[in-house]
Amino acid sequence: MPSFRIGSAFGVPVKLDLTFLLVLPLFAYLIGSRIESTAELFNDTVDAGLSIGSLTAGSTPWLIGIVAAISLFACVLAHEFGHSLVAMHYGYPIDSITLWLFGGIASLSELPEDWKKELQIAVAGPAVSVVIGVASYGLATVLPLGSDGLTYLLLYLGALNIALAVFNLLPAFPMDGGRILRALLGRTRSFAEATQIAADVGKAIAILMGLVGLVRFDIILVGIAFFVYIAASGEAQQVTTKAAFEGVRVQDVMTPVDRLHVIAPDASVQELLQRMVQERHTGYPVVKNGEPVGIVTLDDAREVREIEREAYEVGEIMSTDLVQIGPGEEAMTAMTRMQEHGVGRLPVVHDGTLVGLVSRSDLMAALDVLREGGSLSDSAAAGQAPVDRPN
Repeated sequence: MPSFRIGSAFGVPVKLDLTFLLVLPLFAYLIGSRIESTAELFNDTVDAGLSIGSLTAGSTPWLIGIVAAISLFACVLAHEFGHSLVAMHYGYPIDSITLWLFGGIASLSELPEDWKKELQIAVAGPAVSVVIGVASYGLATVLPLGSDGLTYLLLYLGALNIALAVFNLLPAFPMDGGRILRALLGRTRSFAEATQIAADVGKAIAILMGLVGLVRFDIILVGIAFFVYIAASGEAQQVTTKAAFEGVRVQDVMTPVDRLHVIAPDASVQELLQRMVQERHTGYPVVKNGEPVGIVTLDDAREVREIEREAYEVGEIMSTDLVQIGPGEEAMTAMTRMQEHGVGRLPVVHDGTLVGLVSRSDLMAALDVLREGGSLSDSAAAGQAPVDRPN
């Protein structure tokens, strides 16, 4: 869902996802509605001496619920800054920290492949939560009698922060415990292999969490399980893909310009469609005097009514907002750029001149070859080069 920036700290933008605004009132309600039972628990376990009557009088439960919910997410934010500051110390920039439905996410622009660094980054978040939890409990024990509301709030935050730390230490990759597991596995294994094992463990735990959530009718636990499973699968795929593409450049997988089907901006839309049928392509770079000026796709052509296709030129319907890449850039960079911009092909440009085109199908075909242990040069020699696939 969409998110918006609310500020920054230590140079890291802080964002709120819309799901956060939906769940915050729910958390406030749940906390406020359970004050009596929770206060009794504190009285029984740590001899808190809380007055149930003062905590449940009038609007006090809902006021405490609102303050506790906001404070909880502030603690989650501190947890994420624990990760972020250690990552920044090691030179890994943080794109942003986002608060959302299930807590917080610190988005690293690059994953640390050094197991020692990842271990310290992963441990930092739960360590912050433990410190906040212990400090909250310590403050609650020294407050004067009659401070029931503040005492309850501090005990509640203390308990929740300890619970947050413990829960995050579950080896359910990509949660903190899963990243710790990957770091420990990375001592004797490659980063990709360690990631795959940690992801498999994470998915197994996610399935178990989901089943427990269904039995208990706990929709939040089911949601967390779903998120963990999807995130573990996605990150594992990203890491293994990056490992397979190590050392592979765009020029190794692109369709070079001398074998590239291009079209001129003054060609008619009807001509474009005829070529698409004949050449079995669904997208073309639009080139004028050797320079790329746009990209045109079948979807662009479909927007022109059939009766008008002879009158319209390609230059009138093409996309001019070109996302380009250089031939010497990494193949993984091309894949990431396609995902970020939602495009299926990138013109490959050197010194302003079109030298080729790389498409998602080029990259996936190359990935298939590399995962089977082959090389791109062997594939080309066998007449199965991924650059020959339709764009």
